[in-house]
Amino acid sequence: MKSIALAGNPNSGKTSLFNTLTGSKQHVGNWPGVTVEKKEGILKYKGIDYKIIDLPGTYSLGAYSEDEIIGRNYILSGESDIVINVIDSTNIERNLYLTLQLLEMNIKVILALNMMDLAKNKNIFIDKKKLSKELGIPVVETIALNSNGVKDLIEEAVKENINRNPLDISYGEDIEKELEIISEKIDINLVSKRWLALKLIENDSYIEEITKVSENKDLKNTIESAKKRIEEKLGFEGEMEVVNKRYDIISNIISKAVKREEETESLSDKIDKIVTNKYLGLPIFAGVMFILYQLTFFIGAGLQEFVDETISQIGERVAEYLGTLNTPEIFTNIFVDGVFGGVGAVLSFLPLIMTMYLLIGLLEDSGYMARAAYVMDRLMRKLGLHGKTFVSMLVSVGCNVPGIMATRTLDNKKDRMIAILINPFVSCGARLPIYALFISAFFEKNRGLILFSIYALGIIMALIMGKLFSKTLFKGEPSYFVMELPNYKIPSIKNVLLLMWDKAGAFLKKAGVVILPMMIVLAFLSNFPISIEGSEVDSLLGLIGSFIAPIFAPAGFGTWQASIALITGILAKETVVGTMGLTYAGVEEGATVVAAIQGAFTPLSAMSFMVMSLLYTPCLVALGAIKRETNSWKWTLFAGGYTFLIAWIMSVLIYQIGSLLGY
Repeated sequence: MKSIALAGNPNSGKTSLFNTLTGSKQHVGNWPGVTVEKKEGILKYKGIDYKIIDLPGTYSLGAYSEDEIIGRNYILSGESDIVINVIDSTNIERNLYLTLQLLEMNIKVILALNMMDLAKNKNIFIDKKKLSKELGIPVVETIALNSNGVKDLIEEAVKENINRNPLDISYGEDIEKELEIISEKIDINLVSKRWLALKLIENDSYIEEITKVSENKDLKNTIESAKKRIEEKLGFEGEMEVVNKRYDIISNIISKAVKREEETESLSDKIDKIVTNKYLGLPIFAGVMFILYQLTFFIGAGLQEFVDETISQIGERVAEYLGTLNTPEIFTNIFVDGVFGGVGAVLSFLPLIMTMYLLIGLLEDSGYMARAAYVMDRLMRKLGLHGKTFVSMLVSVGCNVPGIMATRTLDNKKDRMIAILINPFVSCGARLPIYALFISAFFEKNRGLILFSIYALGIIMALIMGKLFSKTLFKGEPSYFVMELPNYKIPSIKNVLLLMWDKAGAFLKKAGVVILPMMIVLAFLSNFPISIEGSEVDSLLGLIGSFIAPIFAPAGFGTWQASIALITGILAKETVVGTMGLTYAGVEEGATVVAAIQGAFTPLSAMSFMVMSLLYTPCLVALGAIKRETNSWKWTLFAGGYTFLIAWIMSVLIYQIGSLLGY
């Protein structure tokens, strides 16, 4: 199957193009040996299947972040037959830097001039024929959001022979002479010896590794001598000269192929003067998120109640039907409690989860979330943190695992380690059913405010611990944060719905693969009779929970049901609600889990429990991601242990102080 890779800068429309090409036929996994997300899809065109690979968005193919290395190494592997370089036409100068790096690798490249409608609105006019002539590769105009030009792009990509006469990139006589000398000393021929020599001059650590520079003294001395001669002749390092030459080439191309008319202040610029304002930016961001959480309940609560009632009614009918079949009572209890009491309690909150992801998707696709990261950068730097750390935290609102993986975009180990260790404090979507359950039971009048406060507390705790870690465990200066602010645009309904369905689908899959088996096991343990003199529990599950319960008593929820729920939550956070639905199922005949919770908790202990659920040990999958990213059991166990301790301390403080104040 012919493979087509999509490469481009972040916010160039690459994901929109990927969705247009593949539709719903996409597979999300991880790159072999690493944990950066990989998207693959199938394009069906004229009866033939083509594999589409969505490479991580990156500004260059250097060796500074994991995204750059992964994208570059995939291209080097030769697995892709052609690379479609997606360009944001409104920022063509910056985007062409990646294009030149692709051309240096001597691979088949097609240029997709995306967002041409936005470029014309900004009075930017690109002559694609001249641009194609200057670069020596095919150039196709596209508007991925409405599929304009996509068919032409596909037809160009599937051609057996692509018309190409790639630009001959020269870095000047001094550099070229040294490249020739280094090339003669290189034993391998990956892409080309000249390209490898160029990377060695640019201090590319990965290329140094595969060319075995440290083991080849002759090559090592040749490179060091070449760098020294370049610096003596030019007055600065060869790496800087290469970068300057690339921009000179881009400037020359732009002068021939791009025309600009005088540009008036755009609507995006006018909006940014307000939303990224030094003083207004943070309050506006807080206000936007508060509205988001209010809308989550306003839109989703009614649907959640309907789903909850429907599942309960189905459970009752199934129990009645099993009774008519004279099914053993223990089997009926295990099946009904496990499936409808446990899994059903979790699934009833699916409407809220879908609503929240829909709203987050609208914010992301509109371009606002990039502003949120920019606004937070000032605060992050004051705390000694890298601005990209907040980007990974935003990703974690969906799930901590991709948030932890997103730390690979950070350039140095100090920033990455801090980002990984504070990431679990950011509330993921799996915790939302827990908050929804307790908010529905105790805080009906202030639903949005309580939910906003919980999420805000998680971010505040992450920032506090980040500051502490930057001053103790990981000292050093944070690196600079550079981020593009894309133009505001009307969100693509297709993209937003795909995001929502992707997250909802993952939730449903986990309900079937993880939660259901766990609920069946717990239901069995809760129905496994055991009698111990002096004990109030009559099942094995109750006995286990009673052993753990004293730990949580100072926090106000020292019951065996709450204890078991928190322990199962380490396996998967969604199971907290499922376990409560199962363990409280028999508290009162016909009672919902909300009613059962109201009988077992107070508003104060409910708040304490939500804070514990927010801050304590991340799930096993997230711990596994921490292990892969840090390659250390020590840091993995530390992350699991210190988050539990922080959560316990905070919960105890809330309950004890609240009790003293009379709540």
